[in-house]
Parts: sequence; structure tokens; C-alpha cells
Amino acid sequence: MCEIDENYGDILEKSTIPCVSQMCMKCKSNSAALIIRAGDAFCRGCFKEYFVHKFRAMLGKNRLIFPGEKVLLAVSGGPASSSMLAQVQQGLSQDTPKKLRFVPGIVYIDEGGATGQSMEERQMAIAQLKSIFQATGFPIHIVHLEQVFSLPGSVLEAASPTPTGTDGSYKGAVDQYIRKGSTGGAGPSEEPTQPRGHPVLDVQQHLAQLSTMEVPSSQHSQEMPSSQQSQALEMLFSSVRTLTAREDLLMTLRHHLIVHTARTQSYAKVMMGDSCSRLAVKLLGNIALGRGASLATDTGFSDPRHGDIMLVRPMRDYTSKEIAFYNRMFGVASVFIPSLDTKVSEKASIQHLTESFVTRLQTDFPSTVSTIYRTSEKLQTACGPQDRDAGLTARCLLCMCPLDTTSDKSSAFHATLVSEKLSQKLPSEAAPPKQGCLSSTGRQGKDCGALTDGCCSSDRTGRVPELRSLLCYSCRLTIKDTAAVDSLPPYILTEATRRMQRSQMREEIAEFLLEEDDG
Repeated sequence: MCEIDENYGDILEKSTIPCVSQMCMKCKSNSAALIIRAGDAFCRGCFKEYFVHKFRAMLGKNRLIFPGEKVLLAVSGGPASSSMLAQVQQGLSQDTPKKLRFVPGIVYIDEGGATGQSMEERQMAIAQLKSIFQATGFPIHIVHLEQVFSLPGSVLEAASPTPTGTDGSYKGAVDQYIRKGSTGGAGPSEEPTQPRGHPVLDVQQHLAQLSTMEVPSSQHSQEMPSSQQSQALEMLFSSVRTLTAREDLLMTLRHHLIVHTARTQSYAKVMMGDSCSRLAVKLLGNIALGRGASLATDTGFSDPRHGDIMLVRPMRDYTSKEIAFYNRMFGVASVFIPSLDTKVSEKASIQHLTESFVTRLQTDFPSTVSTIYRTSEKLQTACGPQDRDAGLTARCLLCMCPLDTTSDKSSAFHATLVSEKLSQKLPSEAAPPKQGCLSSTGRQGKDCGALTDGCCSSDRTGRVPELRSLLCYSCRLTIKDTAAVDSLPPYILTEATRRMQRSQMREEIAEFLLEEDDG
């Protein structure tokens, strides 16, 4: 047993502190230029090979991006997404031994309207980012956050995934791509024989025909939003009481804009710039936010919740330290843009508090982020069998994840609901305010609304639908912190009304539907 007076000086060995005077652990011939972790010292050349190989290995291991596919790069201007853009640009250059085979495009979501930036500050940030984007030669799509008020309701529909490649397999698509290149159809001076948009079209020829000026949607999306849309966005975020709910709502709206841009511009995949450090914070933060049922989707390499548009995270193996070293050593430009949690206190939101906790713990225990990250790789979503006829009602209205609120009475979710109901302390004799019948037929009977939980009129207008039954547990908390639900974008309220009407119709005709036999 250990004692206070015991002396362990002769037993314990003194560990050597790593320094830059060490030799590179890979080539063992050059002096180390940086130290990533204790014992992981790299020279400049070996670190670049290590960084590039990790990006290629992540894409090659998962085999989800097929040759000739259009891939949209979601770039926020931060270090991680800017490094991802640099990796793609380098992978498509002529002097790269093994070129990437997809056709990239860039999307940037301008969130200045939600963070309180002026129009001059937003235009300055966009100009800086455009100078970086235009140097790549990729198509550019700049979308303002205010455009969520003009999105269609189809954004909240999970479309069926489209088959990729000739036989739906990655190997078959690669073989056909190589076969087309070996027959002389990929020569630099020859015109492609395939029609535009063919899945095995030579990427280099396709990129040579593209420019940022040829994308009409880019020019239209670069216009600043109208004053009416800006006021609507300001009213929406001012009605959210907590910073935690504002950050969660902003992330949801951002994803909706990215998915809509990908669909309208015919992109099949979307690359997100989430790093290993960011995903570790996101994993713990989502658990605190009640999103434990969708952790595998929120932190995994692929996110197929939208069906035809798949989100991938090729930067999830990089720590923020590795990204910072690479951007510094090889001149990868990035632009700092203030966010909702800029210059706020540590306990301002759950997300910010989780980030501070993980960052401080990583300082004292360097394996913290990697341990959390490896844990996220083992997570799988265990969803029960869903009714095929229920359709979209089995998915959350906002985050599009499967609903986690259909649990039995012995679950923790049901216990939370009971505790919440008991803590409200509402008088039992209190009744909801009665409203007059809105029916145009003149029916003003006392049984109005007995069947529909409201007015018997079918053409009611101006009423905000009840969103609680259409949301997962975490999104319920976000809407609960929103004072004015009617300030949400119209496509959300319209889709909520449609789903509730379909659910109500299904309940009315349930006794006439044929059920499948269990056997």
C-alpha cells in the first residue's frame, strides 16, 4: 500500500520531454520540425505525406464517393474546412500521382444575419472567401442564411437514394472509369464522347470546362438578402431564449440550406469539415442535449439521413492541432468569421461549456480527444421497426433523424415527461381558452373540435401547428426555448401542417386499412 513517507525516487524513471531537436520518426534522417503527440516527431516533408495520406485513406477506406460524382464542399472559412478544400485542390492537380476522381463544388453559408454582423462586415468576409475560392477554379455557391424563408417544403423530405455507377458498386465504377481512360477518351486534347453529367466522365476535362462564372445560381445567390428576410431572421433568433437553443437551431437551418443547394445543383455528396476535436466535443454535447439516439449519424463518417444527399466527414481523423500545424506550415489561408459563441462566457451554452471542458482535459491528458473519437466509431443506431405507411412521420421535422419519442412507459424518456408535467404545477381546473368556430357553414355547436382537437373548420388559416409530436427529444427542447414558434421559416410550418393532416387522416381511416399478417 502506498504511504506518504515512502521514497520512490530510485524506482521511477524520468521521462524525456520531446523537443524539436529530435529526428523525424518516419525518415529518421531529417530533424523534426514539429511534434504532434509525445513521441510523434515529423520533419516538414514527412508531415505533409502523413497529412495527405490520411485524407486519401479516409476516402479510400469508406468507398462512398464514386468516380465522376459531383461533390459539394461545405466551407465555412475556418481552419478545418479550408484544409479540406486545400486537400481536394491538391488531389485534383495535374502533378498528383493518384488524382481524385470526383467533381467538386464549393458552398458557403453566410450566417452574419444570425450573429449580428453588419452588411459591410458580411460583404468583406464574403470578398475574402471569394478570393480564396476563385483560386481553386471550382464552382462557387454563396448562400445567405436569410434564404431559409424561401426554401420549399421538399427540403424536409428524405428522398430515396439514387444508384451510383453502372452496377451500383464502387469497384465496377472505378473499372469503367479506368477503362474509359485507357481507350483514349481522357486525352487532354480530345473532346469527351459521353454526355455531360455522365458518371464516368473524365474529371480533368470536366473541370477544364467549369468556371465560377458559368454557374448562374452562384451569381444569383451572391445578392444580399432583402430587408424583409433580414428582419424575419432577426425576429426568429431574438425569440430563442437560450444560446444553446440558438446554436442548435442555426446548425439545423445551415444543414437545410446545404442540402437544398446540393439538390438544386445536382450534387450527390456533401463534404463537411468536422475534425476529430470538433466531433469529440459534438459527441459529448449531443449527449447533454438529448441527442443520444442519433450519435452515430451525427458523428460518423457518413450521414445518410437525407436519402439522395449523403453527408461525409473526411476530416474526422485530424485533430485541431494537426490542422493548425498544416495550415501554418504550408500556407493554407483561412478567414475568421464571428459565430454565436464568440466572446461569450464559458457557461453561456452547453456546446461552449463542453468545448471548454474537452479542451482543458486534452491539455492535461493528450489522449482525451482520441479516446472520445474512437468511442464514436463504435456507436450504432438501434432503431426499432418503423411503419412503412407512416412515411415521414417517423422522422423528426427539423433534424430528419428517426424519432426517439416512441418509447414505453418504463423508459427514461417517459419518466422525463412525467417529471416535467408534475413540475409545471398547473391548476387542474384551468381549461384552455375557447375559440369561436371558424367554419364557413355556420356550425357553432358545442361539439366543435371534439374530434379534431380544435375548430371543426377544415380551412383554418393563421394557426400555428403543434410541433411537439413531430420532433425528437432534442428538437423539442429547442422549440420549447423558442417564444414565437410562428416566426419559424414557412417551409417548416407548412410541412408540419401537412404531416399532421396526413396523420389525422390515417387515424380516421385506420379501421378500413388492411394490415399485413404477422406470419
